[in-house]
Amino acid sequence: MTIKLKPIASLACALALSLGAASAAQAADAHAISIKDAWVRWLPNNLPAAGYATLVNASDKPIDLVDVSSDDYGDAMLHQTVSNGSTQKMVMVDKLTVPAHGQVAIAPGGYHVMLEDAKHKVAPGDTVRLTLKFSDGETVSAPFAVKSPGQTK
Repeated sequence: MTIKLKPIASLACALALSLGAASAAQAADAHAISIKDAWVRWLPNNLPAAGYATLVNASDKPIDLVDVSSDDYGDAMLHQTVSNGSTQKMVMVDKLTVPAHGQVAIAPGGYHVMLEDAKHKVAPGDTVRLTLKFSDGETVSAPFAVKSPGQTK
């Protein structure tokens, strides 16, 4: 009887180890960053569009957005609108920090993704994809709803 329990005990041990490994793999696969309320403000006549979203960081450490790209646009750059008294200007920025267990808004009047050189006709009602790369190595591809200038969110 002892001999028959040994293989069963080994099997139980192997099962417990594989379940533990699966749980660790699932935890490693969990995305630290999620993207919500993603949309693009479309402008007519091939003018640059602007992408907006809220980035949510579920991790214990701040994570920087370090690059943005899109298969739908030739150029995608992170910009910030900066006020200087009565004037405003857009400046390109290298990164945007998403705080640990926090969120940051990429929203009109602040940070935005400047989208230029559409590779195909883009119009309100369409969906385009943006790929966001983060300092922790994570890459997130997300759908952005295209909206007309009069629409918000």
